[in-house]
Amino acid sequence: MEFCVFTEPQQGFSYDEQRVHAQEAERLGFDGWFRSDHYMRMGDGSPLPGPTDAWTTLAGLAVQTSRIRLGTLVSSVTYRVPGVLAIQVAQVDAMSGGRAELGLGTGWFEAEHKAYGIPFPPKRFGMLEEQLELITGLWATQGRYAFAGEHYTLVDAPALPKPVQERVPVIVGGGGVKRTPAIAARFATEFNIGFQPEDVIADKFAGVRAACEAEQRDPATLKLSVALPTLVGTSEDELSRRAAAIGRDSGAMRGDDVIAGTPDEVVEKVARLRALGAQRVYFQLPDQRDLEHLELLGSLLPQLRAL
Repeated sequence: MEFCVFTEPQQGFSYDEQRVHAQEAERLGFDGWFRSDHYMRMGDGSPLPGPTDAWTTLAGLAVQTSRIRLGTLVSSVTYRVPGVLAIQVAQVDAMSGGRAELGLGTGWFEAEHKAYGIPFPPKRFGMLEEQLELITGLWATQGRYAFAGEHYTLVDAPALPKPVQERVPVIVGGGGVKRTPAIAARFATEFNIGFQPEDVIADKFAGVRAACEAEQRDPATLKLSVALPTLVGTSEDELSRRAAAIGRDSGAMRGDDVIAGTPDEVVEKVARLRALGAQRVYFQLPDQRDLEHLELLGSLLPQLRAL
């Protein structure tokens, strides 16, 4: 299994705080450091120091880390035109020596679109499908590339720059019953389901495997992953303190849709996720200033890798 850190910088974290967090995650042996792609805080509290752009941040981290994989979970199709996004991701991939991954989704947070003047059309699945087709097409084409769709048209694109990786991993996720699994089966290297209990995770994994078979694709070629809020503590007091720091109650963090508890409980939870078919786990850690939390979780990696 692979184990990644997943952060929410829009909740009020600077680039320097993200850099320290990513570098510490790399030192501790995590496989990847991923961040959300948002421009506005959710919930109450101060938004300071303000938003940092996801791909600008990842470009900086590309040259300030050396091993850990870097990506979004996930970028929204509404934020960037796909031709430019293809260039941005390819450049971050080159800057990192081939460590970039692109998570792409339809987007959902309408308030931040209104706040920053970003169009938010009511129907976005068609945009997602076209963006995935033309971004992967630009990366794969040797020579000129053209695309004509309902939402985007590319004419005589030089299809440059190219990523360093032969194929940049593309992550598609969500709880859709039909269209999301079908899109993942067509374009993704990884399917992710987040913030769901174990029975739903099992059902979504089964659905995307069936979608692969319908596309005549070997389901084994699609990586399956889970992203869950994570809270680890060696005592109830420690768990309560960490929960309070992110505006949660430690009791509410003991459900089936989180990774929470003592180190032993966390190991047991990850073992169950592995049994469901998860090949990668994203530990959502909203408080990037709590480096002791990251270190405690990192100390469990040898046990988790031995599962």
